[in-house]
Amino acid sequence: MPLQTPSQITVSKPNRDTVKGLTRNETSPPTIVSISDIHGYLDPAQSALLTLADHPAFDPVVTLDTEGNLHWAGENYVLVFNGDLIDRGPANREVLELVGRLIREAPPGRIRVTLGNHEAIMLSPTHFGFNNWYSGQVDTADRRVFLEQILAGHVVTAYRGYNVTYVHAGSPDDYNVAAVNDSLCEAARKLRDAISTPDDRLLQKRILDEHSRELGVGNSHLKGPGAGLVWLDLSHLPRDAPAQVVGHTRQHEPLQKGNVFCQNVIRNTLDSDGGETVFVETPDSLFSLIRQPDGSVELSELEQFT
Repeated sequence: MPLQTPSQITVSKPNRDTVKGLTRNETSPPTIVSISDIHGYLDPAQSALLTLADHPAFDPVVTLDTEGNLHWAGENYVLVFNGDLIDRGPANREVLELVGRLIREAPPGRIRVTLGNHEAIMLSPTHFGFNNWYSGQVDTADRRVFLEQILAGHVVTAYRGYNVTYVHAGSPDDYNVAAVNDSLCEAARKLRDAISTPDDRLLQKRILDEHSRELGVGNSHLKGPGAGLVWLDLSHLPRDAPAQVVGHTRQHEPLQKGNVFCQNVIRNTLDSDGGETVFVETPDSLFSLIRQPDGSVELSELEQFT
């Protein structure tokens, strides 16, 4: 089952939408760690997530057990998986099992999953027809489970950090995070209720228009102008776009384009030693932690917000 968690574990607003929901009762604000575009490559993802444990400036966000599985370390973090957990790599279910395990182990709201375009394909698999990918092969039961994870607040369109918004593809203009997350829930509810009915196939296409801010595709290309928050290519984001951390568009190393920070590097580092990366956001700064060829970890400041 993709990203299966016990039904009693839910994330309600505002914890679903923003780190400020967690800071109301915290004596120290949690640090936000983010990673994007794992795409079924479990080993590089584990290497990236363990960069905090391997750098003296940070407590671990996850720990590694004797069987090679990662677990929530119990420290004061929010961990954002910024879209595209699946497809392309060999370990799609293992990646989903990892994320589901962390959701079960961490306090509610500490693991955030933003919807990527490959997860969006699971919402409308018949419409997109990508049958050679994991997302296009999802069966009815697994699709229902994934829709329930959206309704439970584990999977969102966007998540608001201290100074940046985490979203898979991004937006050239501002938007209300709670509103786009509510809209995704509405789309998920429609799709769940239509499963195994005559309306399912048509609804898979219709939600792209009815919820175009989140799920819409481009006019001339899926990722082209007019695409929504999970599809738009980085080339269509201006430098003065709202401050956001995105994935989606592949890079060889972390990229800053004005107010936009792109962290999609895993697939471009598969054939080299090192390069696996996470971003780390505090109330004042945004950093990258990058695995080096010798296994060490390099810390670089991307932006100082004060």
